[in-house]
Amino acid sequence: MDETARPRPVAAVPVGDEHAAPTAEDLMAEVAKGDERAFELLYDQLAGPVYGLVRRIVRDSAQSEEVAQEVLVELWKTATRYSPEKGSALNWAMTLAHRRAVDRVRSARAGTERERKATFEAARGRPFDEVAESVTARLERSQVRRCLKSLTELQRESVLLAYYQGYTYREVADVLATPQGTIKTRVRDGLIRLRDCLGVTA
Repeated sequence: MDETARPRPVAAVPVGDEHAAPTAEDLMAEVAKGDERAFELLYDQLAGPVYGLVRRIVRDSAQSEEVAQEVLVELWKTATRYSPEKGSALNWAMTLAHRRAVDRVRSARAGTERERKATFEAARGRPFDEVAESVTARLERSQVRRCLKSLTELQRESVLLAYYQGYTYREVADVLATPQGTIKTRVRDGLIRLRDCLGVTA
C-alpha cells in the first residue's frame, strides 16, 4: 500500500492526562481535529484487532494487511463522523473493517464470476446439453441471490459466512462478535426462509 496514504508522525503532542493512557475515544476526538500524533497512538491500539477481524474474513494474509491499512486510513479521513453515542471507537473501527473485508471478498467473487462468464461465452460451440446445464446453473444462482435479499441483514450475513464461505458456527460468531447460540438461530431461521423462497420441499 502507498505509504503516503498514511499520515506521517510528528513531534509528540500530549493527549489527555499525561499520567494515563488516552482511550481510543479520546484519541478519535483528537484525530478529528487533525492531530497526527493522536492518530499514531490510535493506530497502535486498533491495528491488531482490525487486522485480526479482516484476516478471518479475507483469509489471504497479504490482502488482509492491505484491507486493514485501508480501514485505518479511513478512520483518519472520517474521524469527524465518529460520535461516542454510537458506540466505542473499537466497535466503530471493527464495523468499518467488517464492511471493507466483506467488500473485498465480494469483489474477488465478482472477478471469478466474470471469468466464468468469459469461459461460457468462449465455449458456445459445446454440445447443447452442456450449454443448457450451464445456463440453468446461472439461473439457479440468480434465484438464490434474489431469495437472499429476502432475509434480514443479520440472517444474510450469518448464512453467507456459514454456507458460502465455509465458516464454522464458532468462526461466524467470532467474526460477527455474536454468541454462537444466536448465530445458530440466525442461520436456522435464514435457511428456513431461503427454503420457502426457493420452493424447496423438505
